[in-house]
Amino acid sequence: MAILLGTALVVVPSPAVAAAPTCGPAGEDGLVEMPWALRRLDPASAWPLSRGAGVTVAVIDSGVSAIHPLLKGQVVEGRDFNGLPANQGQCDLAGHGTMVAGIIAGKEGTGVPFTGIAPAARILPIRVLPNEKGTNDEGLPGQIAAAINYAVDSGADVINLSLVTLPRPELEAAVKNALAKRVVLVAAAGNRQEQQQEKVGYPAAYPGVIAVAGVDEQGGHVGTSVSGAYVDVAAPGLDIVGPAPGGSGYRAEPTGGTSFAAAYVSGVAALVRAAYPNLDPAQVAERLERTADNPPDGHNADVGYGVVNPYRAVSSLLGTRTDPPAGALPARAASEDPLSWQRTAAVWAAAVGGLLAALLLAARPILIRGRRRGWRPGRRTDSPITG
Repeated sequence: MAILLGTALVVVPSPAVAAAPTCGPAGEDGLVEMPWALRRLDPASAWPLSRGAGVTVAVIDSGVSAIHPLLKGQVVEGRDFNGLPANQGQCDLAGHGTMVAGIIAGKEGTGVPFTGIAPAARILPIRVLPNEKGTNDEGLPGQIAAAINYAVDSGADVINLSLVTLPRPELEAAVKNALAKRVVLVAAAGNRQEQQQEKVGYPAAYPGVIAVAGVDEQGGHVGTSVSGAYVDVAAPGLDIVGPAPGGSGYRAEPTGGTSFAAAYVSGVAALVRAAYPNLDPAQVAERLERTADNPPDGHNADVGYGVVNPYRAVSSLLGTRTDPPAGALPARAASEDPLSWQRTAAVWAAAVGGLLAALLLAARPILIRGRRRGWRPGRRTDSPITG
């Protein structure tokens, strides 16, 4: 069977036949300029402290190419929950999961100005999506739940969920299980289509999941990015570039989406997890939120606590930041002045000195007149003078 994905005609193998080594849409070669998202986040500034080494990020998506130069050697064997079990999650017919994985953990030294946020992290590919189309398939929440449980059992430290599905008890239970096992979950807040009401995105809206919104190159909220009180942080989500699964090229996604914003945040979470392996998911989330580039009000429904900052997320001693949002600084506490007694003594000395100076000035004319009249110290002027 053949289907058309974008401009590439892709042959979809039957479940009984293993996919070819190169499966999925091809991209454009010749990437010469660093994507704006990497310039904005500047992950290399955090690499002297953390590169994500020892951290495994599960990408629950459309699969991940293991042959792209950016990902070769980064992708471990995973699992396919969507009809291609022999491929172990390493076949991406849609191209979505490979872009997400490249953003998270694309390695250095490939000759192009592109790396992942955490280039030393590993990717565990788990395929649940056949394509990039949204779906209300009642079976999908159960598949995603099974994928989350598989990721936890396989030793994932971070799980990236660049997808939105229906809230179901089995999905919520899988999320709670992952959090209880100290696994960090990062999910897309969701994308709103034109003339459509915003819908709460799951699993992003479950408590404990880091929900991610999208921003553009100017730092503004992307109009299609779903807003809500559950949004925690934001990351680049428009005009996105990433690796294509069918070869060594790169694809552009001008409309972007919170899927890619979530991938950037998962990369930062991997940096934090590598630097602070003892932090639990809530503490990782707190670090990302408190070190983000906050909006003026500190938090809002569009971007949460603001755009993640890789360098500060890894390097900051929490509570010492020098640029808190407006209104965040507490009133200065009153404290005793250890030098107050010295200042009091100095005031009194100045006052006494001033008084003595005034008395001397007042007495000076009297002394001068007395000398003119023959006054001497200890001599009475009313006694007769003999000589």
